Amino acid sequence: MNASKPLALALLAALLPLGAQAAGSASSGTRTEIKREMADARQEVRVEMAKARVELDSENLSLDKGLHFGKNGKKESAGKDSLPVAQITPKGDFLVDGKAVTIDARQRQQLLDYRGQIIELAKVGIDGGEQAAMAALDATDVSLFSLIVGGLSGSLERRVEASVKQHVEPMVRQMCQRLPQVLESQQQLAANLSQFRPYANLERDDIEDCERELRNEFAAR
Repeated sequence: MNASKPLALALLAALLPLGAQAAGSASSGTRTEIKREMADARQEVRVEMAKARVELDSENLSLDKGLHFGKNGKKESAGKDSLPVAQITPKGDFLVDGKAVTIDARQRQQLLDYRGQIIELAKVGIDGGEQAAMAALDATDVSLFSLIVGGLSGSLERRVEASVKQHVEPMVRQMCQRLPQVLESQQQLAANLSQFRPYANLERDDIEDCERELRNEFAAR
């Protein structure tokens, strides 16, 4: 669940070409160019995150990849790979391998409720990711020029990582807190719609894993 360091390193890697440029010339033109690149990066983040939110609301929600958290987030359940693709549409239809399953009004409402909870969970991640990316860009924008001119050190990486981690923690905490409600909704839906049961793979130990990882990753803060 340690998403902060890869993001920090990726941002640093993307900015190194600017570093080489700044090292060669400590001119105001270079500083202006860095500012422009940072502004472009911020706009790109905003556009991509806005696009992701729209897609969540307007496209079918796929269930076949499962929902797991913590160290067991990549665990595979027996037979899951052989399951046909299942989706919940924005209207509450349940599709299995592209075909609509016959449902009643109650089941449709449960599907819509479950879809809504999963989408809200995903939006928490998107919001937190956007905030973390902006914080990383802000931290880099403030210190990159002076660090490069004076010689690169590990302090920029540490600053970016600390800034990202500060925004990742509340996002992860909020996601962990929402999981019990998602689990309850999933269990109710599985009890009332047999075709959904193979895709109801969020388990109680996933909630425990999420909380455990939260404590472990951010215990020092």
